[in-house]
Amino acid sequence: MNTDKKQNTEEVKLMKGNEAIAHAAIRCGCDGYFGYPITPQSEIMETLMDLEPWNTTGMVVLQAESETASINMVYGAAGCGKKSMTSSSSPGVSLMQEGISYMVGAELPCVIVNVMRGGPGLGTIQPSQADYFQTVKGGGHGDYKLIALAPASVQEMADHTVMAFDYAFKYRTPVMILADGIIGQMMEKVVLPPYTPRWTEDEIRQNTPWATLGKTKDRKPNVINSLRLQASDMEELNLLLQSRYREIEEKEVLFEEFDCEDADYIIVAFGISARICQKAVEIARQKGIKAGMLRPITLYPFHTEALKKYAEKVKGMLSVEMSAGQMVEDVRLAVNGKVPVEFYGRMGGIVPSPEEVVAALESKLVK
Repeated sequence: MNTDKKQNTEEVKLMKGNEAIAHAAIRCGCDGYFGYPITPQSEIMETLMDLEPWNTTGMVVLQAESETASINMVYGAAGCGKKSMTSSSSPGVSLMQEGISYMVGAELPCVIVNVMRGGPGLGTIQPSQADYFQTVKGGGHGDYKLIALAPASVQEMADHTVMAFDYAFKYRTPVMILADGIIGQMMEKVVLPPYTPRWTEDEIRQNTPWATLGKTKDRKPNVINSLRLQASDMEELNLLLQSRYREIEEKEVLFEEFDCEDADYIIVAFGISARICQKAVEIARQKGIKAGMLRPITLYPFHTEALKKYAEKVKGMLSVEMSAGQMVEDVRLAVNGKVPVEFYGRMGGIVPSPEEVVAALESKLVK
């Protein structure tokens, strides 16, 4: 018998990051998953199919005919106040961008998982972090932001799934879990979240008064739509969204510090790169280089204030990414020229080693 169908809240399991997302989605009361298989995230749907949550919690799990179809199914479910989600990998998420922009414009909450692979184009099935720009700068059209969580462990894959739904409904916005292929495929111990029942229809009406569940006598009809033909109406929506983003930037920044107290040099990295850089910091300190690491947990909102603080103390910063250099631009904007900011990265699915990071730190900053 599958033990996950028992409501044991303290169960420790060994599983892949992708599998942890699937288990956490069921346990946090997700109503519907709509997706399409693509490596390296296919285990999310496979695990959901294996667990058969439609027989336990009533959660719907559906393979759509494409990524475009799946994001529009999420749109429909979210419009009814349901906790809905999808997952894909880089080229599949590109196909979802129109639907994501529409959901932002309609103020609809959902969770989107991107387990990144190398690109551009169909690219490779090997891991990458090159979808940073697409995620934090708005991959679709219009002025919008997505709350973006960057897990660095299998445990965080589970934890961030729960957090993502909380953020989505708190701010009526899509939330992205931006993982890389290594975190999705690696196996670690994980403590799964406790079971939370799916909302009843009465709870949906109470928690999402905007949802289209059928008109009641005490209110006007609810309309889910991203179209505003009047320019003044469109500007009003944009002003609302921008004020919401300012609130998110004020309240929801998450990051982790590692050996930063006495650091002369700060490495900035997220996801699997942060795991690698933590070891790089240890090696650097063994060589007499006082290095530390800042790991953004939320890529948006970004840890700008923390970087500003350390820019007053350190001699330089190194952004380490599995890309041609994307987050490094936000690091440079944050420090505003106060200290040198350099970049080291590998592309196309190549994973940097801790020794390479230390060598880059020495050649670019320590010299």
